[in-house]
Amino acid sequence: MSGVSAQADAEAARAGAVAVLRTRGRAAALALLPAALAVVLLAGGPTGVLTGTGWDTARALVCAVAVLVLLAAAAVALAVARARPAVSPTVPVTESSAPDLHRLVRDLADRLEVPAPSAIALTPDCDSWLEDRSHPALGAEAVRPAHDQAPPAPVLVIGSPFLWWMRVAELRAVLAPVVAGTGPSAQPDIIAARRFVRGLDAAAALGTEPDRGPLARLVLGGTGRAARLLLRACREEAAEMERAVAVTSSERAKTVDYGLRIAAQEQIGLAYAGWDRLLNRVALPAWRTGRWPSRLDAGVVAALTELSRRDRLADDFTTRLGERPACDLLEEPGTVDEATSLLAARLFHGEPAGRGPEWLPVDWEEYADEVVDRTWRTEAARLHRILDELGVPDGGRPDGAEPGGATLDRVLEHLAVPAGTAPAGPGHLPELTEEELATASDDELALRTGVDIGGGAQAARSARPRPAGVPQPGGEVRRQVAERAEQLASALAAEVAREEAGVPAVAPAPVGQGADETLWAGGRLPLCPLQPPRTGRELLAEHVVAMVCCSAMDTAGAQPGLDWLDGPVLLVRGRRVADLGGRVAGLVEHGDGAALRAWVQGNGVRSDKPVRLV
Repeated sequence: MSGVSAQADAEAARAGAVAVLRTRGRAAALALLPAALAVVLLAGGPTGVLTGTGWDTARALVCAVAVLVLLAAAAVALAVARARPAVSPTVPVTESSAPDLHRLVRDLADRLEVPAPSAIALTPDCDSWLEDRSHPALGAEAVRPAHDQAPPAPVLVIGSPFLWWMRVAELRAVLAPVVAGTGPSAQPDIIAARRFVRGLDAAAALGTEPDRGPLARLVLGGTGRAARLLLRACREEAAEMERAVAVTSSERAKTVDYGLRIAAQEQIGLAYAGWDRLLNRVALPAWRTGRWPSRLDAGVVAALTELSRRDRLADDFTTRLGERPACDLLEEPGTVDEATSLLAARLFHGEPAGRGPEWLPVDWEEYADEVVDRTWRTEAARLHRILDELGVPDGGRPDGAEPGGATLDRVLEHLAVPAGTAPAGPGHLPELTEEELATASDDELALRTGVDIGGGAQAARSARPRPAGVPQPGGEVRRQVAERAEQLASALAAEVAREEAGVPAVAPAPVGQGADETLWAGGRLPLCPLQPPRTGRELLAEHVVAMVCCSAMDTAGAQPGLDWLDGPVLLVRGRRVADLGGRVAGLVEHGDGAALRAWVQGNGVRSDKPVRLV
């Protein structure tokens, strides 16, 4: 890092911080302006310069305005100074639980000639950053400065997937620019500017808390509006300051493992892809059943290893697995993995932290039985319960001697267009009226009816008169099937919404689990839901897939399984079924059950036999 470049970047960061503080100074000067004017008017009375009734009235008005403005400014200043800044939920990593990791970070700080971070914490995300936790409003969670350190250095937050997927050398190279940020963070102007911005951000949210009284919300609402106004005023300066700090840190980090860091950037993208796939395809189904996988970080290694095996372009990544993984820097990787896995469940799904009968950890060896099988049978039971509520016959004998029960045939008969129904026109277009028929072209008639008339529109009209309209072949039957599917999808969506609304509120977390314990209270989780709410059609497709899988397991010897990249899968004769989703989509979206029936018959599945439900 050249001296000229370092000096220029540091000066740019400091200039941005001074600009932020200048905004604070202008706000203070504006608040003091009525008071200064009041002092002038008050001083003009005894001296005989500003006398008379008009001046007395002006003095009274200006003094009243000055008092109100000072009180409002004091309230805003107090809120900014005392508001609790947002702190990322993390799992603390003490030096006793990871001495090698703390030693690596300290050595890295020494090589970069910057202060070492005051603490280390892990987060269930593919990112790393520095976080200031020295604010007095954090109470017992605030980082206290050492005797020879003022002010305290920020906390280093590391993404837990990095520790399990990256090698030790790669982790050191990736953390170098982050740790280098402790240098600018020790600059007094930058410290003051950041604290001011974080205070404004915390104060802006005070009036939105629902547990406040009407008067408190009114007062804090005004404080929040003033804080948001100040935030807008210094937004560009704060962003410029942070950009300059990032550039300074990046330039300084070039002196440490720069070449390795370029190669390690590929591992960051790979880890992010594997972590996102694992959370959405594997962890989320488990969370919905009340189980949380207790080894998510180990799972991401398995997922990325599977990706490397499938993708020939990723073969080079497997050669890294012989090197020492960064998780070896922890004394008890399994315990830390369990803590971050629980934190991920609470952040992305919002389940309580307690370990009751409906919220338990699950190992990967038990995933197929505890999650996949349970999920499918629960969804199959819900599907048949909704069919019962809709009055759909169970497919048994008319005399009731042999009830059909929870069979796959019942679902297929309800959703599939009966065999032999004439095909519908392209796109299921609506009927033609008599007037439209009179003016329709050959192409339009063919498009609407699905029949190539070939001999011209006039011949078709004379050969096939319609008194009131031209219905599509089989159109009425298909319309009824589509209405039944839509009704079932809506009922399923309503039932799932009712069940999710009945989940108990988020319980407080155990002390010491994360940095920001107040996030667990008041039902403010999940902070980062993984997926938007599923539509009724998506839920219907999932439930039909679950019914097919249950029927295959109970009548054809199939088994539930886990794919690290795709989540729950069905294994037939030891091989994964890969084409089931498309066949079910054809049934749900278009009423076409032929492909699904062919698969069922080809794999020996007895669709007429009831399945075991939960």
